[in-house]
Amino acid sequence: MAEAKVEAAAAIAATGKKKDNAPAATDIKNLTGRQKAAICLVALGSDASASVFRHLREDEIETLTFEIARLGSVDSTIKDSVLGEFQEIMVAQNFITQGGIDYARELLEKSLGTQNAIDIINRLTSSLQVRPFDFIRRTDPTHLLNFIQQEYPQTIALILAYLEPQKASVILQSLPNEIQSEVARRIATMDRTSPDVLREVERVLEKKLSSLSSEDYTAAGGVPSIVEILNMVDRSSEKAIIESLEEEDPDLAEEIKKRMFVFEDIVMLDDRAIQKILREVENPELSKALKAVDTEVQDKIFRNMSKRAASMLKDDMEFMGPIRLKDVQEAQQKIVSIIRRLEDAGEIVIARAGEDELV
Repeated sequence: MAEAKVEAAAAIAATGKKKDNAPAATDIKNLTGRQKAAICLVALGSDASASVFRHLREDEIETLTFEIARLGSVDSTIKDSVLGEFQEIMVAQNFITQGGIDYARELLEKSLGTQNAIDIINRLTSSLQVRPFDFIRRTDPTHLLNFIQQEYPQTIALILAYLEPQKASVILQSLPNEIQSEVARRIATMDRTSPDVLREVERVLEKKLSSLSSEDYTAAGGVPSIVEILNMVDRSSEKAIIESLEEEDPDLAEEIKKRMFVFEDIVMLDDRAIQKILREVENPELSKALKAVDTEVQDKIFRNMSKRAASMLKDDMEFMGPIRLKDVQEAQQKIVSIIRRLEDAGEIVIARAGEDELV
């Protein structure tokens, strides 16, 4: 819902780009951009408009408030036409998010015609903030690897942080072993990047690929980003990267490991692995760990216990009473640690995206 409000704000800002102040009109072609934006907001209603305002600049709010105040009555035909144009901008913005400017233009041309598509794209690109490196979204990872593998680790990390995790994981595991962990560390500790730096990095690729830069500081990277990438690389690459990080930055390595496999992921394990884990876990810890999980996780555990043991565990959970969330999380983390230890020892296998199925 919040994302939709941001998109609506961007679309309204794009609708209101035209600067002239024309009087009220009876034809949509004679309406200024500001008047169209005002009509959109009135049609959305006060609650939705207030939510959209939160994502606009102060000067945009003042301008639109003034236009709404002087709007007067609006013919229903004009209102429908303005809302239709607004919807086209929203659709175009969604296409850009999915596949970039060229992708959006291609789809819009098929549905609206060439000129209408050009008009909408031009209106959007003057106000829409496009994610950096959007131009390489559909580039084959192995092809992209040829362009970036000779770059400095911080440059590679910046590019990977803005790619989809699946594509970034393919590139990360294909990098030389000596720089894999350094790239992973830089992604995990990345915060915000200056638009000047983004433009400079994009410039390196612009000889072969089209580039589109962003004027705003944008956030990418961080521990969640590298965890999502590492969850998709092969086990040997993941293990080598984690071991190297443990030497360079133990705290960061531990934080990454905690997020690599969460307790709820236990449903992905096979029954044999579950049974092996249960032999390592004390009942009091298990009953606490299961207190705040959904029935799918609980059922997975109960199915791998004898009827008597499962019944006793259910009784323990029922008579335990309220328990602090912190205690639940600590119990879950202890079990996750056991799972990772058993995997490291080769006693169980955690399936990962992109790996071959077990036979």
